[in-house]
Amino acid sequence: MICGIDEAGRGPAMGPLVVGAVFAHDDSLFREMGVRDSKKLSASVREKLYGLIEAKCELSVTVVASAADIDERRTRQTLNEIEADMFVEAASRMPAETVYADCPDVNALRFSGIMSSRLGVKVVAEHKADDTYPIVSAASIIAKVTRDRIMSEISKEFGTDVGSGYPSDSQTMDFIEKWIKENGRPPNHTRCSWEPVRRLMSASKNSRISDW
Repeated sequence: MICGIDEAGRGPAMGPLVVGAVFAHDDSLFREMGVRDSKKLSASVREKLYGLIEAKCELSVTVVASAADIDERRTRQTLNEIEADMFVEAASRMPAETVYADCPDVNALRFSGIMSSRLGVKVVAEHKADDTYPIVSAASIIAKVTRDRIMSEISKEFGTDVGSGYPSDSQTMDFIEKWIKENGRPPNHTRCSWEPVRRLMSASKNSRISDW
């Protein structure tokens, strides 16, 4: 009995962090589906596989931290600690004997030990585990599709496409910058503790001072 865990949304300037977990007796089911790391799949393929995984796996769980949650928690925790807590929350709902996780920490051995100690089961945390273990690939698809759907709802809330939420996405950063210039604060669902957002806020304040 195994569990796979992965996250989506570690580095965005906007939107939630989502951890997905999938439970099964073995990974043969996911091998047959042809799952892969969600980042290597198109949105339409991810959606199709999401439906198959949800229909055929024994149990799946998502744990979501909003942008506001992350900002509040980062006043006392590192991002790695936040993710570890979310991984534990997701895995603790699974009756798994072994947990496979895509490791968010630079030290995979350390992260495996922390997770094993907290969960009381064997944890195999590796970098790029979503490429190596089909059950982690399945979890990455659950997390990614869930986050994409939330971002779609956020776009509907604003009445415009805000993009993926990542700092590398010019659509997202242009939206945040314009909102800050017009309103003097970041839009809802923005991670105000993120450096790209803090730079935009600083630039906005400086420009307002220079206008006098």
